[in-house]
Amino acid sequence: MRPIGVIYENEAWLAPTFASLDALGVPFEPLYAADAVFDPAGIAPDWSLALNKISPSSYLREHAPAIGFGRAFLPFIEERGIPVVNGSAAFDLETSKARQLILLGALGIRAPRARVVTHESQVVSAAERLRFPVIVKPNVGGSGALMRRFDSPEDLRDGVDGIDLGPDRTGLVQEYLASSDGSIVRVEFLDGEFLYAIRITNDQDQDFNLCPADICQVPDARSEFDNNPLDAPAKKPLRIEAFDPPGEMIDAVLRIARAGHLDVGGVEYLVAARDGLSYVYDINALSNFVTDAPALVGFDPHVRFARWLAARASGVPETALEEALR
Repeated sequence: MRPIGVIYENEAWLAPTFASLDALGVPFEPLYAADAVFDPAGIAPDWSLALNKISPSSYLREHAPAIGFGRAFLPFIEERGIPVVNGSAAFDLETSKARQLILLGALGIRAPRARVVTHESQVVSAAERLRFPVIVKPNVGGSGALMRRFDSPEDLRDGVDGIDLGPDRTGLVQEYLASSDGSIVRVEFLDGEFLYAIRITNDQDQDFNLCPADICQVPDARSEFDNNPLDAPAKKPLRIEAFDPPGEMIDAVLRIARAGHLDVGGVEYLVAARDGLSYVYDINALSNFVTDAPALVGFDPHVRFARWLAARASGVPETALEEALR
């Protein structure tokens, strides 16, 4: 079996995947995207499959070149016949909150109202027809970094000089929706199927500090970005539990996965206190899976993912993997 290429920029996040592939005896070749080079006129690596694990938060770890490398390298290997898990189309979606909202709108899936801006000077006028509070966040996301909440037009005018729209200088001004019960839900999927879901609940007297999934936020947030953003209990007063989402939300998530060409990932939604309706607010092609998953959801998704990767790379069913890998 030819090796699986794993394109990444954060080794800490990949350790469980590497360990699960090793345990199966699956050959793989890591490619560190932050300082990788390739010949655009050359041949592709001799990989059976490629796994894209470049995070949009790369720039927060001084790995910004990884994003540009991914945008060039993924189409290169796709054009040369290498199948890519979360390939170029998924990566385009992962690295643009604006594209995510366009997709949700096309699918008729409810999302918070927003305006796309290309300069900080546009933020105040963009918010004029939105309902406060609003959040301003970079188009290239990543663990809630650089996201700011403003409770009134006056707050926004006073704070606009401190806004940073991130690496592509494009951002969103978006209505902030409080959760009806202090919780959000993250639905994980793999290969077009529901994998598991978790509900994350905060204390009622605290909000989620702008980004419900960013439960590693601390005063020096940059120091925490090497950690799994769902490795939360010791850092924030949050409760994480397995959850059974309503069927219509599972259906919405799987429609997002299909339309966005996402092989694996997670979608987050909340039920808004404003109107009792469900809103999707984030699409994540990069999923690190929840910490202590066997205790929470009854199985190890890293092992499940590694088996799926091996089956796809080898072209044999998962039930025949042991024989194929001997």
